[in-house]
Amino acid sequence: MNLEKVVFGFFVLLAATLNFGFFIGDIDRPELHNIYELMGAVVVNLIVVVLKFGDRTQMGAIHLATSLVASLQLIIAAAVWAYYNNADPMGISGADMSSVVSLSGGALFANIVSVVLLVIETASFRRT
Repeated sequence: MNLEKVVFGFFVLLAATLNFGFFIGDIDRPELHNIYELMGAVVVNLIVVVLKFGDRTQMGAIHLATSLVASLQLIIAAAVWAYYNNADPMGISGADMSSVVSLSGGALFANIVSVVLLVIETASFRRT
């Protein structure tokens, strides 16, 4: 068993599940979306980016690209949440929350692509 692949697979799946946990729920209800779960998704996605920097394969390049896309969208989602939450004295509205959750949805799609790539890479691995 390759510990490096186990760690990478763990973080890829953790990134996807944290993002899914944040994404699920009515898109316009802020009380259904936890800011700490969003921050966890951002941090774990950034960890995945760092783990993929050394891989020089084509599959590694695609993994890196999906992780960069997911991280960028989650960082923008967190920035949008922070902006709307601090710009309006009433807090974040349903329309504002829809923007945050939509950005998270794009990141979730990138995470799903990364998980699919991980499964394909694992299934195509041949022992010598």
